[in-house]
Amino acid sequence: QVQLVESGGGLVQAGDSLKLSCAASGRSGSTYAMSWFRQAPGKEREFLATVLWTGASDTYYADSVKGRFTILRDNAKNTVYLQMNSLKPEDTAVYYCASKRERTWIGVYYYTSTDDYDNWGQGTQVTVSS
Repeated sequence: QVQLVESGGGLVQAGDSLKLSCAASGRSGSTYAMSWFRQAPGKEREFLATVLWTGASDTYYADSVKGRFTILRDNAKNTVYLQMNSLKPEDTAVYYCASKRERTWIGVYYYTSTDDYDNWGQGTQVTVSS
């Protein structure tokens, strides 16, 4: 069983930056991708960004965060990061990281549905004040 632990959340002002971390431990076995999602009160969990765990760190972003957020991986530390810049009040949410063991569908490289992921962290709160 893989354990994912997020950290780095907090209260910031609009326009500030924040960097989240997600450390993986336990029997990780193979990992195909790691991703970040968020969930605001009363809303569904939303995909933000994903990075493939091997090769050239291919990434994919949701349109809502493209250009502001950057996902980074450190394989040696089994850690994925989410650098968030130019934060807005609408970015306020609980942020979750998730891992996917294997590529599921031929021809599909990036997975954006919560159902695609095998392990989840407990989440870290990010609050952006105006």
